[in-house]
Amino acid sequence: MAPISRNQALGAAVAAYLLWGFLPPFLAALKPAGPLEILAHRIVWSFVLVLIVLLAMRTRWDWLRTKVFTRRALPTLLAAAALIGTNWLVYIWAVNNHHVVEASLGYFINPLVNVLFGVLIFGERLGLGARIGGSTVLLGVVVISAGNWDGLWVSLTLACSFGLYGVVKKRSTLTALQGLLIESAFLTPLALPYLLWLGPQGQFGTTWTMSLMLVAAGAVTAIPLWFFAVAAPRLQFGVLGVLQYVAPTIQFLLGITLFGEHVSISYWIGLVGVWIGSAIYLTMTIRDHEVPAVEEPC
Repeated sequence: MAPISRNQALGAAVAAYLLWGFLPPFLAALKPAGPLEILAHRIVWSFVLVLIVLLAMRTRWDWLRTKVFTRRALPTLLAAAALIGTNWLVYIWAVNNHHVVEASLGYFINPLVNVLFGVLIFGERLGLGARIGGSTVLLGVVVISAGNWDGLWVSLTLACSFGLYGVVKKRSTLTALQGLLIESAFLTPLALPYLLWLGPQGQFGTTWTMSLMLVAAGAVTAIPLWFFAVAAPRLQFGVLGVLQYVAPTIQFLLGITLFGEHVSISYWIGLVGVWIGSAIYLTMTIRDHEVPAVEEPC
């Protein structure tokens, strides 16, 4: 197989973030199904799809013994599964309950949450860009919270759940597809019985279109992650850091246009603070090579 060029890796990264950015309309189209039903289908079909891909790749399975079923790795992977499941559930609920803007804010905040956890948990030192940018983002969040308490929990839950997910994933040596397989495998024993219990009450089988879309939720989860897995090892951290803001920007614009969500004056003012802080953070940390590569939660 020919090696992947930098331009191909850049294209893969852009594709991943665009797919994540335009995820809300797909989830909204599933709205006759409740958030738990959508989440369960996303888990089960992700597991099935990734398992098929790994089997088709004729991957060796000795990594299960050395990287999963060990006393140190297993609790970490269980925690990762719980955190990503929580993140997916809150995101699905947010899209289907008119909180797309708040969801996008969570992913604007997420890189700064990663920096905070890096300092508190891993003892990393903050550069000047992280200190100035982080303080500005924090000020913006305070302004937003002053007049928008009802939806702020969505933003903070998404940012913190995926930040903690990054913390536990930092200790894992699995590839993106291996990680997704194991995490969905741990969640499938909860998701599959729920779908079987839901049975005729659920949306699966009501129409061919709805059934296919629910099955497609697995591909919608796995494909952008696959693109990201291709891009991440081949691009500078700074490039990935900049591209990371493509998805929440698209989500925010969809929230105020396609979904018609109202954004108050205080929210706009605070959001400007978040954008400015993020720009300062990215500009200065790219220069100093501080921006971490992270996987997306959607």
